[in-house]
Amino acid sequence: MPLVPYGVLRPFLFQMDPEAAHDLTLRLIERTQHNILRYAYAQSRVDDPLTLAGLRLPNRVGLAAGLDKNARCIAGWDAMGFGFVELGTVTPLAQSGNPKPRMFRLPQAQALINRFGFNNHGLEAFVANVARARKASSRAMVLGLNIGKNAATPLENASADYLACLAAVYPHADYVTVNISSPNTQGLRDLQSDQALVQLLESLAEQRQQLAQAQGRRVPIFVKIAPDLDDAQIQSIAAHLQQYGMDGAIATNTTLERTAVAHLPHGAEAGGLSGVPVRAASTRVIAALRRATGPDFPIIGVGGIFCGADALEKIQAGAHAVQIYSGLIYRGPRLVHDIASTLAKMAYPREK
Repeated sequence: MPLVPYGVLRPFLFQMDPEAAHDLTLRLIERTQHNILRYAYAQSRVDDPLTLAGLRLPNRVGLAAGLDKNARCIAGWDAMGFGFVELGTVTPLAQSGNPKPRMFRLPQAQALINRFGFNNHGLEAFVANVARARKASSRAMVLGLNIGKNAATPLENASADYLACLAAVYPHADYVTVNISSPNTQGLRDLQSDQALVQLLESLAEQRQQLAQAQGRRVPIFVKIAPDLDDAQIQSIAAHLQQYGMDGAIATNTTLERTAVAHLPHGAEAGGLSGVPVRAASTRVIAALRRATGPDFPIIGVGGIFCGADALEKIQAGAHAVQIYSGLIYRGPRLVHDIASTLAKMAYPREK
């Protein structure tokens, strides 16, 4: 277990501005991940292997995209015992994102609201960080690289941004996630509509085929969807994902729904709501997606997972694996081990 209990650090971090605390935490992990100080948060990895979309995951607990946008702390996440780590969202060009303040805590609801807007250092820096981490690591890390479009790119040209990102990250990724569901880039969720989604998926499938032939390896592609979709939209998206050979879905991103937090301080802030209030919506989408895709289509569940029972709910709804973000901020690294241990006790067939 980590040498420094998160309960000691959290009061200090929660007295800070949320984004300042976020940045400080990443800086500390980045500076300690390759030396003895990493034992402040390091812990043993639960062994519960799963093969998903052709990838062998050490266990079913992953880090959700958005926490490490620039791929700065890969070795640190590895030390915390994650089975897989998703980095980004990265865009072709560096961008500062939306104006500050843009991250808010709602502790009464164990929730966060953010409207970062894909702030990142750009594709070149992102790929360099991933390549450097790959070279330095003595252990195989399962890395998902999450791609998006620049805010200034018109929606009709969005495919070009995704294709540029796919080509650049492809040699370094174990899987690629196409983010079309963040509520913080204007118009991005319109890419989930039929015509736009078909155009994007068709172009991604074509380029992936070319990259696979040229590089001799087929990298799985996942698509991340919103929790605010109705059943008809989920069925349509599921059909398109399968039609164009996508390898899985990540369900879900943050929500625009505010009913559960409207009465709380910051509850009306614009942006995506994550944490406990999105749990039920995320699970509903997972279940609908499973019904629409059949039993074997890979689904990664994310949204409101704060304990092993929350993760088990996602698995029972139809997910194969889970990711955490807000739960890590509220509960700390021990949550990774607790969730993985709970899922490891499930009565499903074990891999050798």
